[in-house]
Amino acid sequence: MPPSTLLLQSRLSAPKEAAVNYLTFMDPAKESLEGLLFLLLRFSSASPPPLAMHHGGGGGAIRVLNVAEKPSVAKSVAEILSRPSGGMRSREGRSRYNRVFEFDYSIGGRACHMLVTSVTGHLMELEFDDRFRRWHSCDPADLFHAPVRKSVPQDKQDIKRTLEEEARKCQWLVLWLDCDREGENIAYEVIDICAGANSRLNIWRARFSALIDREIHEAVQHLDRPNKLFADAVDARQEIDLRIGASFTRFQTVLLKDAFVLDDTGDDRNIILSYGPCQFPTLGFIVERFWEIQAHEPEEFWTINCSHTSDEGTASFGWIRGHLFDYSSAVVIYEMCVKEPMATVQNVRNQEKLKYPPYPLSTIELQKRASRYFRMSSEHTMKVAEELYQAGFISYPRTETDNFSPNIDLHSIVHEQVAHPNWGIYAQRLLDPEARLWRNPSNGGHDDKAHPPIHPTKFSAGETNWTDNHKRLYELVVRHFLAFCSQPAVGAETTVEINIAGEQFNASGRVVLAKNYLDVYRFDSWGGTLLPTYIIGQQAGIGTDATMHDHIKKLLDRCYATKNANTRFSPTNLGEALVMGYNEMGYELWKPYLRSMMEADMKSVSIGTKSKSEVLENCLQQMKACFLDARANKVKLFDAMGTFFARSSRPVNETQNVETVRPCAACNESEMFLKQRPCRNAVWLPRSLSEAAVTDQVCPTCAPGPVYKIQFKFRRRDIPPNFDVDHLGCIGGCDDILKELMEISRFGSHSQTATPARNPNQTASGVRQGSSRQDLHTSFHPAGQFTNGQTPVVNPQGFRSTHTQSSGNASGQVHCTSCGEPCVLRTANTEANRGRKFYKCQDPSCGFFAWEDDVENSAPRGRGGRGRRGRSSSRQSSESASAGRRGGTQGRGRRGRGRNADGMMFVAATGEPVHGSCFICGDPTHFANVCPNRGR
Repeated sequence: MPPSTLLLQSRLSAPKEAAVNYLTFMDPAKESLEGLLFLLLRFSSASPPPLAMHHGGGGGAIRVLNVAEKPSVAKSVAEILSRPSGGMRSREGRSRYNRVFEFDYSIGGRACHMLVTSVTGHLMELEFDDRFRRWHSCDPADLFHAPVRKSVPQDKQDIKRTLEEEARKCQWLVLWLDCDREGENIAYEVIDICAGANSRLNIWRARFSALIDREIHEAVQHLDRPNKLFADAVDARQEIDLRIGASFTRFQTVLLKDAFVLDDTGDDRNIILSYGPCQFPTLGFIVERFWEIQAHEPEEFWTINCSHTSDEGTASFGWIRGHLFDYSSAVVIYEMCVKEPMATVQNVRNQEKLKYPPYPLSTIELQKRASRYFRMSSEHTMKVAEELYQAGFISYPRTETDNFSPNIDLHSIVHEQVAHPNWGIYAQRLLDPEARLWRNPSNGGHDDKAHPPIHPTKFSAGETNWTDNHKRLYELVVRHFLAFCSQPAVGAETTVEINIAGEQFNASGRVVLAKNYLDVYRFDSWGGTLLPTYIIGQQAGIGTDATMHDHIKKLLDRCYATKNANTRFSPTNLGEALVMGYNEMGYELWKPYLRSMMEADMKSVSIGTKSKSEVLENCLQQMKACFLDARANKVKLFDAMGTFFARSSRPVNETQNVETVRPCAACNESEMFLKQRPCRNAVWLPRSLSEAAVTDQVCPTCAPGPVYKIQFKFRRRDIPPNFDVDHLGCIGGCDDILKELMEISRFGSHSQTATPARNPNQTASGVRQGSSRQDLHTSFHPAGQFTNGQTPVVNPQGFRSTHTQSSGNASGQVHCTSCGEPCVLRTANTEANRGRKFYKCQDPSCGFFAWEDDVENSAPRGRGGRGRRGRSSSRQSSESASAGRRGGTQGRGRRGRGRNADGMMFVAATGEPVHGSCFICGDPTHFANVCPNRGR
């Protein structure tokens, strides 16, 4: 059989993730039946054969591409492996941050030319197809099954090109990624790139836990194969997190951020109310603990303590009852003890106590202890630990394992610390057999099968570039390691029980007989008091006295929680409201159970008991049902948010399916959609519309295009009889019929509309700098929106006046409804209206116009009042809401008959007073047809 046939067979037989050609590295004399048998045995076996079996004698040096997870790791690996030859060379790759190191090395007795480079974490990103990436491009529920893709982002294209160019010139690929599931997933991203450039690569995996000579040389001489199951587990988790996070985040943000004034967040118009399967349970821990603290009602209690002083010292005795909440009962018992103060020793117990050293150090335990001992945040702890690991001083700091493999030589690790000036003497004692201080570490019961517990890997008495936190964390890792290799502390505990007038008291004292691990682990203590010597039956007079008597950084960034100087967390109103809303729905999305089940599924995928597709299907099906139910019960989120925040006057964007009509004429970047409610930059459609649907017809004249035509259906009673109720129109500005219908609706409708779009050419002060207005718009302000503390008056021409009946000011300032600036008063000079005064906007490009007599005629006839708007209103509402949740319940508002509680009169677009308030929620600042609660 010719070699080409064998080559084809080997590639077809190999698994896709390890498409390799073993014949390239075999002796040509053996390319026969023996070679075929070898291939069949290799691909029918679950584990690869030893390296020596395919390091035959023919050929020159093998070119090996080595890829590490970070540039610093690549440099460390290259430095360690190149020391025997002493000839490492360095050159730039396509990415200037990811250099390529070259040197010669021998693997399994075979000469190799090594090239070492790196990636920077994940090389690829999982994202939705372009059609689903914009927030309003689809219903958030569609994200549970929308297509996703994994691709290399633009900022990592240079790294990709480096890998492709180097892979084409190599025969082997050795992956030096972190040896956990995440690292395995990154390994397969590298494989996809390199194998795409060179399908003949022989792919290997280096397993290591520390950047030290012993581990690196051991890893390269015992190469393994990549684990596809680990990579699948991470792929499943990434997809689940993406789909759940995106759907709930869009749902929460679109539903809530415009409905409430979110004081906790600063600029509440740009806030993202994010949801994450890890982030939200972390918030839940904080909120639940906060609720427990808030629910606690302290009560006064009384207790009785007594003490006995002798030549040997003083012993304090505690009351067996602990304390009483009834003052009278406590006083009666106290008086009994005072009248009969003789104390009798009833029992003396002596027993040996052991205080055991901690388990080996896992990531969570490292973070907890660094926070407790040094007040270091979890984020900073891991940053410092990563730097110590990359410098080779500690093992890989991300591990769930808290027990050591029997194959690890712990004595050699201890021996490296003998020279340290602070704990070197203890390390020497630990190694001394006569001291009998050594004890094999206890098994903590957790093993992630990837890395050992965190332990020191290289001696250091303190590097010159270390900060205080580097020194503290290295000391903690070393002392912790020496401690869990040591015998427990031994103490003798004495408990004495006495009787005074029938009441029982006791005291405990402890003497440490052998400190053992406590000698080195200075962070732990075993305090106790030394009791005087007592014997049963001994009596003494005793003086008495009566006494009375908590994935974090993202939560802080999202303003869901705060942290004080003592690293104590508290939820903000926003965080508490979100947890409360989901809790009221009956879904414990803020509990860790969901994430725990997901992690269990990920583990099942990594060990092969469940498939990736099975886990994705089951999890996403359950979460989509949960999402749909949560959306159906969104009123509970509104109620919870209303407990903490004031309602906003901004229009609310409901979650809905939207269709693209045209590119935005203002920015020419975003898309414009057909929606029932306005957005910041909108084409305003009249409320006289009963139906509107986007067609596939494109207007041939309007630009920028394409501008899709819309099939409108108007209400017959709202338009003149000479217009058809059905109209196929274009909102690009070319449709004269639609313009007329818009103008008719503008001047004739009694309905309220929202504030017009903010002009992109408008400065922070509100002065218009340009004239890029939309061709079709209406510009009424809602009747409940006030400025300068006065009640506005809205007339049919669409302007806003600050006349109030209470002030009696007949020359009140009129503001332009487009830009909000005060108007100028001018006199007409036309033949029909000569001498008549009118208001005109200061901006010549603005079309605002209003006759002075129309303004005065539109003044209200009721008693005016001072309005409240913006932050001051929301702050007062928030305070009353806060008081409501601590005391009674908060009502939905009262239905008035013309004025609100402040005596404020509201007017419609015709200038006529409006009686009553919204009959849905009772809010007098808007009406039922635009109520945010409508339809819920």
